[in-house]
Amino acid sequence: MASDLELSAMRHAITLSAFGLGTTSPNPPVGCVILDQQGTVVGAGFHRRKGEPHAEVHALNAAGGAARGGTAVVTLEPCNHVGVTPACRQELIHAGISRVVIAVIDPTSRGDGGASMLAAAGVQVETDVLRDEALTVLEPWLTATVRRRPYVAWAFAAEGGHQSAAEERLLLDLRANADLVVSGMILDEGIPGGHASAHFALPSGADIDVGLAEWLSAAFEGGVRSVLVVGQQHAAALQPHLHVIDELVVAVPRTDPPQALEVVRSDLTPIGFRLVEVVAHGDSLTSRMRRMRV
Repeated sequence: MASDLELSAMRHAITLSAFGLGTTSPNPPVGCVILDQQGTVVGAGFHRRKGEPHAEVHALNAAGGAARGGTAVVTLEPCNHVGVTPACRQELIHAGISRVVIAVIDPTSRGDGGASMLAAAGVQVETDVLRDEALTVLEPWLTATVRRRPYVAWAFAAEGGHQSAAEERLLLDLRANADLVVSGMILDEGIPGGHASAHFALPSGADIDVGLAEWLSAAFEGGVRSVLVVGQQHAAALQPHLHVIDELVVAVPRTDPPQALEVVRSDLTPIGFRLVEVVAHGDSLTSRMRRMRV
């Protein structure tokens, strides 16, 4: 069972992993924290983009010799294959790590997987530690990887005053979490220039109203793992295909109580979605929902 120090380190790693959102795809956003034999944090790191060192390597480099005999706390199972960078499970073994604590098992593991290879090398391994908390960052990548299409978030403002301004704020607030943003006919990276160009390509055109499934497939093949669509103008394309929507972010104007009953309609909280967050702004409420896991 994970200790309190390891649980604290995992939450630290989860927070670090979020720094990779919008830049790591097609790789996952991962965080890692190294504890020495006394349980003190001696190294930490996160993966920034494909082709650059993984989170474990950054954390091990920061820890240096203090990693020997220590514990690696990582949000996703260390990789077991050599690609653009070395296999992380081998880097951990070389560093003398004695225990690895993992939040989420990697569905793309090749062969026996990094966890199994670490255990075979005599490293103590514990999995599924704070898995649900780690999925606050990893769920879009994990969903896209399993379904072979990008995770799709649709953000819009309910009809009412200042709708345009509310949707502009949603775009500004949310775009850095996504690989790709579609707003009207404008298509761009969530963080312009954020991805490694050798491993990421934008799909041609932003017209999702025609051939949505084909467009999403092309985006996935180009390295896109998360898409943010902003605006009510996309309702005609998305509402008939709500099954492909993984996340809904809806802003509604704050009004007097009688009017609020009309603004917050039941169709803004559809069946099959779980409420993740409700945030009150000065002139609006924003609710964030994710599709229930099967």
